[in-house]
Amino acid sequence: MTSPIRYARSGDVNIAYQVTGDGPFDLVLVPGFFSHLEIDWEHPDHARFLDRLGSFARLIRFDKRGTGLSDRAVGLDDFETRMDDVRAVMDAAESEQAALFGYSEIAYRLPSVLTMALAFFLIARLAARSADA
Repeated sequence: MTSPIRYARSGDVNIAYQVTGDGPFDLVLVPGFFSHLEIDWEHPDHARFLDRLGSFARLIRFDKRGTGLSDRAVGLDDFETRMDDVRAVMDAAESEQAALFGYSEIAYRLPSVLTMALAFFLIARLAARSADA
């Protein structure tokens, strides 16, 4: 990863974003509860995942407001504000159309720029040992 981290302006907030890969279409990775553009690359499994996404798409990632390298926001943002942030990042990255891939939430209210939407939910289940085991 050698791509610089840049900032898109969404309202009064700076949203950190990074573009890697050079595939034939844009893929916006919508983070879940938290993210950090720099630290993500320090974890080998996650770095491989990002490299793989960037092998077939122009990968656009960002830190949601209040997380990672983006400005800290006061209070909770609503869904429309999060979609405004996605659009601001796409505009800054000069992406007119993209597929969106969301970890735990997905941006589906951008029909004019949306080519595909994928949601990835990972739910861990802990099984209690029975007394018989």
